[in-house]
Amino acid sequence: MNRSLNVVITGAGSGLGAAMARRFAAEGHAIAVTDVIPERAAAVNAELQGQGARSFSQVLDITRDADWAELHHRVMQEWGGIDVLINNAGVAAAGLFEESPLSDWEWVLAVDLMGVVRGCHTFLPLFRQQAAAGRKGHIVNIASFAGLSGMPGISAYGTAKAGVVALSEHLHTELRDCGVGVSVICPAFVQTNLLDEFRASDPSYRQRVERWMKQSGVTADDVANDVMRAVRKNRFLVLTHKPTRWAWRLKKWWPSRYYRMVALQSATSRRSS
Repeated sequence: MNRSLNVVITGAGSGLGAAMARRFAAEGHAIAVTDVIPERAAAVNAELQGQGARSFSQVLDITRDADWAELHHRVMQEWGGIDVLINNAGVAAAGLFEESPLSDWEWVLAVDLMGVVRGCHTFLPLFRQQAAAGRKGHIVNIASFAGLSGMPGISAYGTAKAGVVALSEHLHTELRDCGVGVSVICPAFVQTNLLDEFRASDPSYRQRVERWMKQSGVTADDVANDVMRAVRKNRFLVLTHKPTRWAWRLKKWWPSRYYRMVALQSATSRRSS
C-alpha cells in the first residue's frame, strides 16, 4: 500500500475497532471512525486528529439502513470514494441452545451477521465501480474462531460468525477477478469491550470468557497488525491465534478427534468455573 487509503471502520469507538483505526492512521491512511455511541466515535476521532490523521466520526447503528445510507453519503462527500471497508462492530451472547431465548438469537444475528451484510451491500456497488476504473479496494469482515470451532455454549454467536465466514467466502469468489479483495479475520479471545453488552443465561459464562480473554496473550493491537497485513497481502482467511491454526487443521483432517477434544475441553471448563 504505497498510497493513502480511505478506510471505513465500524465499531471503531473502542476495543479492536479503535486499535485498527490507530494502526491504519499511523500509516497515513484516512479513517472514518463509526460507532453506535457518538461519544466513543468522537473521542477516537479527536485522538487521531490530534496525531495529525485525516479522519472524521460518524454515528452508525449497523442494523439501520438509514445509518448506512448516511455513511455512504458522508464518505462520498468527504473523500469521493473508499478503499477499505472493515466490518468490525459486533455483540456476543452465550448459553446452550435450549437456554438461549430467541430474542438473543435475533439480536446477535441482526448485529453480527446482518450488520456485515448491510455494510457489504452498501459499499460493494461503489467498490465495483471504482475497480472498473482501475482503483482496487478491500473488504475486511471481522468474524471469530467461534464461527469455525463448533464450541458448545455459544450457538447463537457461533452461528452468526459462521455466517460471516460463509458470506466472506461467497464474496471472495464473486469478486476474485474484479479488483476487490476480501479478508475474513477469525480471532479467538482478545481483551476488548465485547462484554459490555454481553448476554448469557448463566453468570459463569461471563466469568469464563473474562478469564480466557486475560489468558489469551493476544492483544487488540496484535489483531490490528494482522488486519493490516491481510489488506497489504490480500490474504483471505486469517487466524490470529496460533492454537486456533492447529485446531483448524485438526478439524479439517480429523473431525471426529477434534470434536472429542472440544467436548472434553468444554466439560473441563465447566467444572473449573
